[in-house]
Amino acid sequence: MKKLLINARYCTAPLLILAAIFGIVAGGPWVWSGVVLLGVGVIMDTLIRTQTPGAGFDEAGNTYANPGLQNGLMYGMLGAFVLLQIVLAWRVFQFTTGVPVAESTLLGLAIQDGITGTQLLGATISAGIFAGIGIIYGHELAHTKGFSFVIARWMMALSGKAHFCYAHVYNHHLELGHQDDPATAPRGRSVFAHLPLSGLGQSKFLFTMEKNRLQRLGLPFLTWQNRWIRGYAMSFPTVALFWFAGGWVGVGCLAVLWVISNFELETLNYLEHYGLIREKGQPIDYRHSWDNSTAFTSWFFIEIGRQADHHDRGETHFWELDEVGAPNCGRGYFSLFALTLMPPVWKRYIGEQLEKWDREMASEGELEIARQMKAAA
Repeated sequence: MKKLLINARYCTAPLLILAAIFGIVAGGPWVWSGVVLLGVGVIMDTLIRTQTPGAGFDEAGNTYANPGLQNGLMYGMLGAFVLLQIVLAWRVFQFTTGVPVAESTLLGLAIQDGITGTQLLGATISAGIFAGIGIIYGHELAHTKGFSFVIARWMMALSGKAHFCYAHVYNHHLELGHQDDPATAPRGRSVFAHLPLSGLGQSKFLFTMEKNRLQRLGLPFLTWQNRWIRGYAMSFPTVALFWFAGGWVGVGCLAVLWVISNFELETLNYLEHYGLIREKGQPIDYRHSWDNSTAFTSWFFIEIGRQADHHDRGETHFWELDEVGAPNCGRGYFSLFALTLMPPVWKRYIGEQLEKWDREMASEGELEIARQMKAAA
């Protein structure tokens, strides 16, 4: 029973993604399901602050998680995210072709045929919220090789972020806590400013990496072997789908979806290392990541909050990650996400956490960098 429950809890995100898809298909007020579910997540994560362990191991040293099931879920989520975009494109097509709003049935279920402009907005926002959840699966699979890495790239390409996989592994994991890592947010930066700076910085990293790699191989930059170009080409089917579904209206809906999903990605980057400092050339330690192990966050985000252990053992599966004594804000990602949307409140809250980090964990060199940052701000 224990093993069953541990594996079942990691089905939280897949089930909610399917609920959001159902809401868009059902139409009417149901299209706002994704927005409502996000609100419920914030409330639950705020009220339930219980810290939970990872999946854990039995007395024989075997994980309680079922690797086959968990890997199957991760690979299967690519299909779920594709379906999410297809049903939204279908609603865009209905809107732009003027399908009358009326009651209908689909596979024996009562749905609303046709969609209003307000409902299309709700469907787009809901799809954007849950398309962003592809981050957690794309992130997990990006730390693998071969077929799994390709799946990760396709997951991120659905949000126009295929470059993330290379930038995350070859830049972020080597440079976190330093200004050479665009995904690490320095003290004083808002989450809104972090979105373009981090996103463009990661894209620039892969651009430069590929430029140098191709030069060493004696190949021109404009070649299909360029993984930076190929990554953006992987997003073309998504753009084509929404263009054929509704022209500029479809592209506009896709743009909203991408902005929301990208904002979620960069908010996670923002929360995982905000304000933490590491001297260039010094080893990455547990103290350079904010851990997050509240129940709802751990289950929904498949243990992505165990950042310190993850950065120490990058290719370790999420169900094997553990508590390692890293700094912990004590609140889940949903709660912290809500705080970042109010910069003055966030600054006051995280400022207290950073003061504690400075007192208890920072080296002299890191404290000096912190003083320089404060003076510059």
